[in-house]
Amino acid sequence: MLNKIFIMGRLTRDPELRRTQSGTAVTSFSLAVDRDYKSQSGEKETDFIDVVAWRATAEFAAKYFTKGRMAVVEGRLQIRDWKDKDGNNRRSAEVVADNIYFGDSKRDSSGGDYAPAYGAPAGGYTAPAGGYAAPMGGSGFAEIGEEDGELPF
Repeated sequence: MLNKIFIMGRLTRDPELRRTQSGTAVTSFSLAVDRDYKSQSGEKETDFIDVVAWRATAEFAAKYFTKGRMAVVEGRLQIRDWKDKDGNNRRSAEVVADNIYFGDSKRDSSGGDYAPAYGAPAGGYTAPAGGYAAPMGGSGFAEIGEEDGELPF
């Protein structure tokens, strides 16, 4: 069985970090995810998807993400049944996040390096201050000769 989901969108509110009675970190937020197509009226439609993250992923989201930031969430879809205050049966769908990645390149509040990515190697990756520069000595591409017409791989 497979239950894997990837969504990319903007946070509609700041992540809300809470702790369970046993001290486990949990955070929840919602992502506004645009659909790939427009409606008959020509408007882009947006889905608002609830996300919940636990433990280190929850702490990471609460520390580095705020309303309006673009996020990529990898996780699984979970359906929960519950009762409302009137005793009616209700059902909710949410994404339980395994990993959360930055979907934009906003610099952190120190104005220095980019904020670290969750799960990134120690030291992380920082973009060069002046942006991307082409490799020295040309475009970095080489012509493939047609000696025998075979591809080199």
